[in-house]
Amino acid sequence: MTPFRIAVPQARVDDLRERLKRTRWPDEVEGAGWDYGANLRYMQDLVAYWADGFDWRAQERRLNELSQHLIDLQGCRIHVVVERGRGPSPMPLLITHGWPSSFVEMTKIIPLLSDPAQFGRDPTDSFDVIVPSVPGFGFSDRPGRGMTRSRVASLWVELMEKLGYPRFAAHANDIGAVITGYIALDDPDRLIRCTR
Repeated sequence: MTPFRIAVPQARVDDLRERLKRTRWPDEVEGAGWDYGANLRYMQDLVAYWADGFDWRAQERRLNELSQHLIDLQGCRIHVVVERGRGPSPMPLLITHGWPSSFVEMTKIIPLLSDPAQFGRDPTDSFDVIVPSVPGFGFSDRPGRGMTRSRVASLWVELMEKLGYPRFAAHANDIGAVITGYIALDDPDRLIRCTR
């Protein structure tokens, strides 16, 4: 694995801001509100925020507080967040994001899971949290044909093995749940099952 830090060139940020400012707005049926799709005023305010109000560098700094890496799996470069648990025996937990989404969706829960004591909870409940970016999302490669959900599941099993986790718990939503379902079908002995 290679350590990774987000560093979007300023020229790209500037280009996006300029393109947002040049948005050509459609006409709107007077008084339509949300009846025919997104409300025009709402969209204009949103685009204005992204063009002038959003602080990309602050978000980049926040995201770079996470332990991020790139790893080659079966010829595909995968971006992955690996936050080690701060408890006596953290359970490995693979979390797969949905579509359309990214690892950013998980940033609020990562510290809750990896360091529960920081939030007044029992440190024995900590997890080693692993959040890969599905191929084609975030900072992972955008592969061509043949990247099926089943193949992504095999990438995740290989990833967890390379990280030293022959068995692990898993959580996901949306398309990530489908990928996790393939792990359960193809490699069921890899998954730690809940017993209640």
